[in-house]
Amino acid sequence: MALPLGEGVGGSRLRRQLESGGFAAGEYVKQLSQQSDGDRDLQEHRQRIQALSEETAQSLKRNVYQNYRQFIETAREISYLESEMYQLSHILTEQKGIMEAVTQALLLQADRDDPALGARRAAADPHSNPFLPLSAKEAAASEEGRQRTLTTLLEKVEGCRDLLPESPGKYLVYNGDLVEYDADHMAQIQRVHAFLMNDCLLVATWLPNRRGAYRYDALYPLEGLAVINVKDNPPMKDMFKLLMFPESRIFQAENAKIKKEWLEVLEETKRNRALSEKLRLEQEAPPRTAPPPPETANPFDQEDEKEPPPEEETVDLSLEWIQELPEDLDVCIAQRDFEGAVDLLDKLNEYLGYKAVSQPVRELRAKVDERVRQLTDVLVFELSPDRSLRGGPRATRRAVSQLIRLGQSTKACELFLKNRAAAVHTAIRQLRIEGATLLYIHKLCHVFFTSLLETAREFETDFAGNSGCYSAFIVWARSAMRMFVDAFSKQVFDSKESLSTAAECVKVAKEHCKQLSEIGLDLTFIIHALLVKDIKGALQSYKDIIIEATKHRNSEEMWRKMNLMTPEALGKLREEMRSCGMSSFDQYTGDDCWVNLSYTVVAFTKQTMAFLEEALKLYFPELHMVLLESLVEIILVAVQHVDYSLRCEQDPEKKAFIRQNASFLYETVLPVVEKRFEEGVGKPAKQLQELRNASRLMRVNPESTTSVV
Repeated sequence: MALPLGEGVGGSRLRRQLESGGFAAGEYVKQLSQQSDGDRDLQEHRQRIQALSEETAQSLKRNVYQNYRQFIETAREISYLESEMYQLSHILTEQKGIMEAVTQALLLQADRDDPALGARRAAADPHSNPFLPLSAKEAAASEEGRQRTLTTLLEKVEGCRDLLPESPGKYLVYNGDLVEYDADHMAQIQRVHAFLMNDCLLVATWLPNRRGAYRYDALYPLEGLAVINVKDNPPMKDMFKLLMFPESRIFQAENAKIKKEWLEVLEETKRNRALSEKLRLEQEAPPRTAPPPPETANPFDQEDEKEPPPEEETVDLSLEWIQELPEDLDVCIAQRDFEGAVDLLDKLNEYLGYKAVSQPVRELRAKVDERVRQLTDVLVFELSPDRSLRGGPRATRRAVSQLIRLGQSTKACELFLKNRAAAVHTAIRQLRIEGATLLYIHKLCHVFFTSLLETAREFETDFAGNSGCYSAFIVWARSAMRMFVDAFSKQVFDSKESLSTAAECVKVAKEHCKQLSEIGLDLTFIIHALLVKDIKGALQSYKDIIIEATKHRNSEEMWRKMNLMTPEALGKLREEMRSCGMSSFDQYTGDDCWVNLSYTVVAFTKQTMAFLEEALKLYFPELHMVLLESLVEIILVAVQHVDYSLRCEQDPEKKAFIRQNASFLYETVLPVVEKRFEEGVGKPAKQLQELRNASRLMRVNPESTTSVV
């Protein structure tokens, strides 16, 4: 197709020249160089070629886009056509089966009405048994031929003679080579040979050193077998799947024709088998009414007669939906129509009710129970943690509700909680550990407590009528909380974060935990019990840091007033002391930015009050004694140092200054510590009162210059 390369006379001529079949680029450039007057002509010609190139590129893009859209529309139409052809093929197959079943039923009815006619038909055509599949009619010429074929089969396959005894009604329908593939990874497993009989399917593997000989692998009754066509997906093609409890297998035929034959003959043989069973049950069914007793003219016999016992209500199993129930259950399970399968089971249970249990009913129950086990296994797999955990708790509702309808509430509860535990664990592991600990804790609390809240709401919805399952949820919530605390402690306490950061993180966790009260679930006591050990360790570690810092400052103490040099620094210190609760700090300030306190005492005051404020954020009753003992130990270090210095100092001015610092500690700092502790805890501390009321913390030997600690 010619592309519109340019406009104008020059552009059209150049375009035709470039489009000509005999165009040679080398000759064209050589001729152009000879004809051009200079560099300007070559530049203009180059610009024209460049313009034509851009126009060509744009035209190609438009054509490619247009062809791409047409390709998409064509592919969509092909897909629609393929779907319609598949549906049409399925409808024709069903119609063919219905017509064959009607024909066989009519022939059977005619034979019953006129036995002589049936005998003549059998004599005229010994192969016209209506219950034989079409492939068997083509393969066997007589009953002796069928038995001979079955005997040959028993001789070829090792290990099947005991499992497949010879019987007059059993015959070979179809057989052929297949290749088995793994259902999960679609990898080739082995070559097999399948033998389809009128009541079962035998699968045998090839013997490598014996041509034409096989080894028994599996035997499947047709009643429990479902056949599913596998759509071609190159290079995987010409495949079909067999579903049977408790497994499924995928086989590949040699070509599409053989695959079609296998699908048709399997469905036809199953249909004929079901029809034969239906007719057998009809023939074995007892008569509904008993014949009336013979009349007698003796009046005395009538007086001696007793009432006959009431007849047990018989169950009619010849209904079409009951005959097709096992196969319908297989189809529902294969198509993942779990609701439809449970609806069929409920319908059967309602129909059977409390009627008398006969042998046919037991056989039907055995077949149905096998499907129930298979359905339960599929639902259990749907809830297993190996499946995708996306979609949240609601994604499990379908499988859980069907398990509950099947009477498996305990198993549904256990699997639901295991699934959610795996989902929570995965969500926590996928969190990125940010540089800022508080940011990570915010994300961790949001992910965990949101998942816990959604799980609790979904659990309440799914198990509303099963109050006995709620205790299992509480146990699960405790284990989930332990998982959360492990991740929390590893990031907050194991990394040796500051006490203020740890306090903020614990505060965030408590606030998120209170959200669970919306559904009546309080796990605060659990998070306290799990965190108490780590918080105790953090308090004691920070207490040791304060004590070491105080001792270091005490060793360098010169008992001099603080000179802050600037009014701004003095104002900042006043503000800090007011925030610590020291409202009377102004009386200890002097003129020209001087403070009538030691640097050691001021630093100790700020550090102790900061420790108390952060510890109160972490406080809960189990930490009462730990916090109180830590405060007492910290205060003792300061007051012991002041007491020792007061006893040892000989300079009257320094001694007066030390007394002023001691007065600040006893009359200002300790009352504020005691008051703030009582406000945060809710009750006074006797140990702090004793410290405040004592004039001296430790008695020292007047003749000695050392304190006994």
